[in-house]
Amino acid sequence: MPIDISERTLAYYDANAEGFWAGTRDHDVSQNIEALVSAIHASHPLTILDFGCGPGRDLKAMKDGGNVPIGLEGSARFAEMARQYSGCEVWQQDFLELSLPQSFFDGIFANASLFHVPSAHLPRVIGELGAALKPGGVFFCSNPRGEGEEGFSGERYACFFDHELWLSFFTAQGFDEVTHYYRPTGKPRAEQRWLAMVLRKRH
Repeated sequence: MPIDISERTLAYYDANAEGFWAGTRDHDVSQNIEALVSAIHASHPLTILDFGCGPGRDLKAMKDGGNVPIGLEGSARFAEMARQYSGCEVWQQDFLELSLPQSFFDGIFANASLFHVPSAHLPRVIGELGAALKPGGVFFCSNPRGEGEEGFSGERYACFFDHELWLSFFTAQGFDEVTHYYRPTGKPRAEQRWLAMVLRKRH
């Protein structure tokens, strides 16, 4: 990210890592993990990139499910916590300075992370993530819904886009949508603040 955006956002997570972990470690995102895994047409175990893995909750869940997840995290504190909690490999990389192997992953899991990338950089970042997927690989992302707002939300940079805008970024980078849904389940749409999308890389 531009240095001020990157530094402010990552400094927030580094400074609030323990509190963030306490508030999110019991969140049930099994629906999201299942949405990704069930869409992947490859033999198990699956190699999955957890993009923005935070303290490692979902890394551990995917590992416990018999897959081979690798974490990617910008926050040094989160990366350290994720390695300790999950026992998985975790790469510390800024989202805008990615260094990824080509055609390596069966799936990418970006749960509450991609929305921190400024829209001006989303085409490149999605393209780089797409290049790290095998042909036919699957990309899952969950982002807070909005009407196109973008900027700092407190000390964190965030994009609040609707389904149509998110989909346009992905289709332009060679993805087709498999499905999308809103969370939390069982709530009226106005209270479903999270948009989840499953997309497949074109062959």
